[in-house]
Amino acid sequence: MKKLFLTLLFACFAVAGIQAQKYALVDMEYILKNIPAYERANEQLNQQSKRWQGEIDEVVQEAEELYKKYQSESAFLSDEQRIQREEEILAKEKEASELKRTYFGPQGEFYKKRESLMAPIQDEIYNAVKEICEAKKYSMVIDRASAVSIIYASPSIDISGEVLVKLGYSE
Repeated sequence: MKKLFLTLLFACFAVAGIQAQKYALVDMEYILKNIPAYERANEQLNQQSKRWQGEIDEVVQEAEELYKKYQSESAFLSDEQRIQREEEILAKEKEASELKRTYFGPQGEFYKKRESLMAPIQDEIYNAVKEICEAKKYSMVIDRASAVSIIYASPSIDISGEVLVKLGYSE
């Protein structure tokens, strides 16, 4: 009987603790769309990405031209010349692959550039959300844009507007 009473008492405190927690939502897409620095950073990334992709495309085009030339001349080439041409083609393809990895790989230049441009914006948003949460005693903030499991959320718990005000991008 004593164990049952303690279990029920513990369950009551747990339920009371859960109900006492306050939650809030933010919509990161909405916030980021309203921050001009984010749009500028995205534009910079897109321009740099196009330049790098252009470099890669040039090398791929060179490899394709070498291959077409090889195909048209292969009947007239000696075994030694054929091997040399095949190695040239493979070297160009490898060069294109290396460029792609260097620019767009997991630790590539695009990743580093994106990190350097976006990290300050993300830190600023995080600090604004943190200040609002500490002031209003929120236990948890959920990103509405990335939480696909949220079916409905009351607009009254969405603090996206407050975050923009805190950042100075809205009235």
